Amino acid sequence: DCPGTSSAQAGRAAACQGCPNQRLCAAGAGAAPDPAEAAELRERLRSVKHTILVLSGKGGVGKSTFSALLAHGLAADEAKQVALLDIDICGPSIPKMMGLEGEQVHQSGSGWSPVYVEENLGVMSVGFLLSSPDDAVIWRGPKKNGLIKQFLRDVDWGEIDYLIVDTPPGTSDEHLSIVQYLSATHIDGAVIITTPQEVSLQDVRKEINFCHKVKLPVIGVVENMSGFICPKCKNESQIFPPTTGGAEKMCQNLNVSLLGKVPLDPQIGKSCDKGQSFLSEAPESPATSSYRSIIQRIQEYCDRHHFQEEKII
Repeated sequence: DCPGTSSAQAGRAAACQGCPNQRLCAAGAGAAPDPAEAAELRERLRSVKHTILVLSGKGGVGKSTFSALLAHGLAADEAKQVALLDIDICGPSIPKMMGLEGEQVHQSGSGWSPVYVEENLGVMSVGFLLSSPDDAVIWRGPKKNGLIKQFLRDVDWGEIDYLIVDTPPGTSDEHLSIVQYLSATHIDGAVIITTPQEVSLQDVRKEINFCHKVKLPVIGVVENMSGFICPKCKNESQIFPPTTGGAEKMCQNLNVSLLGKVPLDPQIGKSCDKGQSFLSEAPESPATSSYRSIIQRIQEYCDRHHFQEEKII
């Protein structure tokens, strides 16, 4: 019964009573951009073919790691232009993971320029605006929302095949803002990251509910840290036991797609710390196989989504 974040009744309708986002919606934090602003965003992002949000209600499930590897995996095709936007304002880990720590944003006549990992892989993050990676970003909601809008409106993204948006955990300011600002253009959907244990799934169910309420399509769920295969004896251990059936059972219950399961591999953390792509550093790892399969499924979804849109037009 949610009236929707762009409705005049957002935060004020009877159905909004008790919703954790009620005050945000009522204050207009999740309101759709005005027509002039929407036109500006549409013009800036008109050359973006596919937009994918990476979400999770839970922190520490590997969301930024997945975003970084999804960007690397898509950019492996040199014919594709890929952009990675980090809107985790208070915990921007993407510059470190992409090997761009210490880089600065440059401004040109056409706006801010992304920082490039490769010729076909650009990155934007608040981390590039800080004087030190240890600086704390202590901002209230409106300032965070303003920066997200600036990233979309003022960055010269150019022609992009895939725009990947790495988000913070939760279902609040940043999530409402990015969905509403991107409503001026289009979003292919969200990839939702979880780990197998119920403590994580509990929050991920909320995230899926959030997606339904704001009419954001769910591309599918990725179960991260799904077991550990010993590199020596090849035995598999469950580090995070799926006590309630894990992501597979949750996806069946909620009628969403399970994109795949990624096992733990210590090399993933090492590669992220070094700012390297795990996919190219450990091509034989079972985790790399899982990632490549998941990335292929996301590409197939986006291609279908684009084909359906073209048919409607």
